[in-house]
Formats: sequence, C-alpha cells, structure tokens
Amino acid sequence: MRLWKITLLLLYLLLALSAWGRVFVRWSLADVPSAESLGVRELVVPSDARSAALMESARNHGYHVYTNVSLKQASEAAESVTKNGLSGIILDPGEADPAQVDESLRALRSRYPKLVFLLLDTNGKQPDMRGQTVTKREGILEVSSPTAQPWIDSNLALVRFDQTFRPGQLPVYSFHWDLSDPLQREQGPSAEDYSLAVAEQGAFHADLVLDLHEKLQKDLLRNDQHAWATWNRVKKYISFYSHTGDQPRPRANVAAVMSDMETYYEAINLMARHNIPFRVLRPEDLTARNLNGLEMLVVFAPMNVEAGKTIAEFAASGRNVVLVNLRGAYPWHSATPIRTGKRSVAYEFGKGRIVEFSGPITEPEIFAQDVRRLMDRNKMLITLWNALTTLAVPYRRADSRETIVELVNYAQEPLDVQVQVAGSFSSAQYDSPERGCCQSLKTTQRGGFTEFVVPELKIAGRIHLRPTAPRSDTTPQR
Repeated sequence: MRLWKITLLLLYLLLALSAWGRVFVRWSLADVPSAESLGVRELVVPSDARSAALMESARNHGYHVYTNVSLKQASEAAESVTKNGLSGIILDPGEADPAQVDESLRALRSRYPKLVFLLLDTNGKQPDMRGQTVTKREGILEVSSPTAQPWIDSNLALVRFDQTFRPGQLPVYSFHWDLSDPLQREQGPSAEDYSLAVAEQGAFHADLVLDLHEKLQKDLLRNDQHAWATWNRVKKYISFYSHTGDQPRPRANVAAVMSDMETYYEAINLMARHNIPFRVLRPEDLTARNLNGLEMLVVFAPMNVEAGKTIAEFAASGRNVVLVNLRGAYPWHSATPIRTGKRSVAYEFGKGRIVEFSGPITEPEIFAQDVRRLMDRNKMLITLWNALTTLAVPYRRADSRETIVELVNYAQEPLDVQVQVAGSFSSAQYDSPERGCCQSLKTTQRGGFTEFVVPELKIAGRIHLRPTAPRSDTTPQR
C-alpha cells in the first residue's frame, strides 16, 4: 500500500512538471461558465460550506477544482475536499518555518494520496511599470529617486527564488490587483492587464492563481457581450501559453546567491529588468560543481570559510563576483584594491575580479547597471535594444539545440525590439498571441551572436531559434 501511494505521488509530480505552467482562475460566484468557454481547466473556489453548489457545478462543467486554504486548515480541508471530489488543495504556508511546511506536506500527501497539494507564494506583484522603487533599510522604507528609465514590477525574481527554495513543483504564485482608482475598483482590470499577467506566467513557466474581478464573473455568467469580448482576448494568451511535454531549461550564466527574498528583492528584480539571465543558489549550494557554466556570481548571503574559498577559486579562473554586505576576512583581501569607492571596493584576483558593496543596496537600478557593466560583453547571453519595458527570458530545449526566447512587454504598446542572442542561428521564427504562428525573421551573424528585430511586440511573443547546421566537408581526400 505504501509503495502504491508513493507511485501515485511520483506520477502526479511527473505530470505536474510536464506542464510549462497553468492559469488557475479564482472564482467566487455560485455558478461558473463551462471550462471550454472560459478556456481554462483549473478553477480555485472558496472552501466554506456555501461553496458546495459551486464545487458541484465546476466539476460538472469540466474543471479540475481546487480550494485555497492556510496550512493550519489543510487537514480539515482535505477531508472536505475528498468528500466533494475536488482535485486538490492550494496551500498558503504563511509565516510557517520551511521545515514545518515540508513535514506537513509529507504527512498530507501520505494520508491523502489522491489529492494534489500545491504550495502558493502570495508575495507576487501585479505586473506593472512604475517610476520609483521602495526598499527597506534597517527597518525604514526608502523611496528611490525617479529616472528616465521605467522600473518594472515583474514576478521573474520570485519565480527564480521559488524554483530553488520550493523544488518538486512548478512555482505557484498569486497577487492582488491594484484597484485604488475608483473606476478600476468598480470595473476591474482591463483585458490588457489580465493578458499581461497571463503572459508573465507563461513566459516564466510558472503557475498563476488569477483573481477575476466579481463584475467580470457576473457579466460572463449573464452572457454579456462586452464581458465575453474582453475575456476572449485574454483566452488568446491562455491558449498561447498552454504547453505540455518536456520543459525547456532556462538559460543563465549568472547566479544570485540568496537566503531570503525580502531583503534584496528589488536588487534582483532590477537585474531581471536589465535582462540579466540568472538563477538562484542557496548559500549551501556554493560548490565548484554547482558553479559549472557560470560566468558571474552575485552574492547576497553570508558565507562561511569554505564558500569563501570556492568563490576565490571561481574568480581566480577568470570569472567575476559581486558581494553585497559582506562580513569577514577572505583570500582576496590580501590583494591591493584596484578601485575604492564610497560604498564599494574592487579587487583583481587571479584572472577575475571581485567587487564588494558595503551595506545594503539602496539604489537597485544603479546596482543592476553596475552588474551588467561588469559582465564580459562576449559572454552575455542576451541583449535588447529599444526595449526599456521588455523582459526577455531565454530557454534551451534539452532534446535539441533549439533556443526559445520568451518576450514580455510591460508597456502594452507595440514596439520593434532588436535582440542579440549568443550563438549562431540560421532560423528565427516569431509567434505571438495577436499575430499567431509563424513569422520568419531576418537574422544577422555578428561576432558569435545572432541579431534580429521583433516587429510590433505588443504584450508577448516567442522566438524559436534553430542553429546553423554544421558544415560537412565533402572535399575528396588526396
């Protein structure tokens, strides 16, 4: 029996990980349109007794039905969910200790092997642009000065963090809509706002619990023509990002070493904003093996002596390191600094360079620019021009040499984006929710990079890059 339960759990995890990402629609009314008309299969409903009719209606309409509860409510909810035939539970861990969360999940999955349990990250932000950042320094909120370049509120940093600290499932996140404007509060988000949220989820290969405004729910139920016109525009994006099968792997040659998200969120958010492809490492993962393929480390966490030695070897081999708020003495401190600033000091160490920033990051935009400048231009994976409001996320298919670049434009207005990707590619195919598939783009090879222009990127698009076929020498041997 125990082996059967373990097999079921492993089968679920395999199926869950085979999807690139899903949209879970949060629904609160007593009835719901069919899954086919709404264009989604996953529905999240309230867990109270009044939702019994909605749960039955949702199952009858073809949905996989979930409910969202806190970790403390999980056991009680699991009993109810099992009786009502729901697919699973989305758990909000709150402030619970990660070890406690892991133990609770193991117990729940063992006791209820037929239920799906997903951990929800409620720290997501509404995808948006803004002119300033707000950071916390020694418990005090500080507002940065505005610049000509817009900041982007994206969830890429959150997804990368959860991929490392919540392994075993795709990242699942949610956010609350900013409805501070009275008209927005009454009417709800626009079709473009919903579409941008779906585009993020799909481009980042994560699961999103998407709140639907109550007015939109009501209007859809009464078959309001304007409401369905709005939602059908969003459905194009949901369909565009509906993928199953082997996931392409994110391409990144920079690692951000972190132990928590809150302290340095804006710093890595702005790194994402400057299209620095990175992955997140835990401090205990700082080993030579885990650093293979990386060209830069950005360390936001305290280090022990062994980690310091690993970083020293990493830099000595010709790679760069950025250290934030470092404490202690390390091998590179024996070298003479090559540059000393008000809040930073730089060392040449072996063939590489190490830059230390004293204290927390108060200007994340400047910090991200410094990180980008420190990168070797010949080793940058991707560069964008005419794209201050666009994020690019590169992936590589494990079973082929194809590279995929997901693009998200937070301005929600069409623009032509010039892209440079590391590698030699002879074919670039462009897909988008608005224009469909597939438009061939002209490629130019320059110094080990492939350049092309994406036309009229509105909210989202995807580039399929296929490499130049290797030459075969057919010259007869003499």
